[in-house]
Amino acid sequence: MTLTITDLTPPEGFERLVRAADPEHGLIALICLHSTVLGPAAGGCRMWAYPDEDAAIADVTRLARGMTYKNAMAGLGLGGGKSVIIGDARRDKTPGMMRAFGRAVDALKGSYYTAEDVGISPQDMAHAAQETRYAVGLSEGSGDPSPWTAEGVFRCLRVGAGHVFGDADLTGRRVLVQGLGHVGMSLAQKLHQAGAQLIVSDINQAAVQQACDELHAAACPTDQIFQPQIDIFAPCALGGVLTQDNVPHLSARLVCGAANNQLATPAVGSLLRERGITYLPDYVVNAGGIISVASEIHGQDDAWRRTRLDQIAERVAQMLTQARLRDTTRIADEMVEQMLAQAAA
Repeated sequence: MTLTITDLTPPEGFERLVRAADPEHGLIALICLHSTVLGPAAGGCRMWAYPDEDAAIADVTRLARGMTYKNAMAGLGLGGGKSVIIGDARRDKTPGMMRAFGRAVDALKGSYYTAEDVGISPQDMAHAAQETRYAVGLSEGSGDPSPWTAEGVFRCLRVGAGHVFGDADLTGRRVLVQGLGHVGMSLAQKLHQAGAQLIVSDINQAAVQQACDELHAAACPTDQIFQPQIDIFAPCALGGVLTQDNVPHLSARLVCGAANNQLATPAVGSLLRERGITYLPDYVVNAGGIISVASEIHGQDDAWRRTRLDQIAERVAQMLTQARLRDTTRIADEMVEQMLAQAAA
């Protein structure tokens, strides 16, 4: 076997950062553990064609920290971690690569559980699971976490709509869903069933056409998502979509979506509040997927998952009661920081 595990210096406040390489199978991966104060770290594996390893490290550390906060807010008894594989998932990924990745996860001796994320499927996790028992989200286990993520976002979105519009009924509400992957399409289907008027945007034109045909959605070019008049914006693609430059052009009064790290900088949260736009922090509302994965880790059933989906919606309601004075991101961060401090003590 050609796998090598190298410890890198993690950023301040992080516990561990490792580089895993297996030239025989084309694997270069980064695994980051942000915190294990609340339990073993858990977070998905993303495969992406990063321009270089520095970009991959920046992404994996940002995502790992987000998983600490997400898992804490969902009350899962898990810490936060993340992994990324450098490469084009459509071209470079092989079963051998995923088995090598499984060996890398196993080398962390249970301090990190992995599952699917962008570019990784349940079948890919099944290959990794041949080498480690710390790969979850398997078809014969909790399965694809995407529908659970979409369900959690949908529940939180309705809570937010009730707060912003005075009514959780989505009939006739204009909702723009950016990103029609597994989660985004599932969310769009739920919104359609709830009576929303959908606008959809994605680089995958086949997915856009499917939404237009099946959900009576209107298509929006990816470079024009801040132009339509909408009530709700649901970012479900990659992070950093909300910036200080484009927020002034956003017509929505509510932002609630499945993408991780939607705010380009923390200052964007304050800007949204100043413009009267309610933002529901991504790491709170998109926890359904990790809830599903956690049920497999803890040996729980669908009832346990649904109870925790209810819990994240309740967290959103708690935040919104305080949101008139401060932005929701700061409120959510303080709730998590208090949990971590109590656990550490």
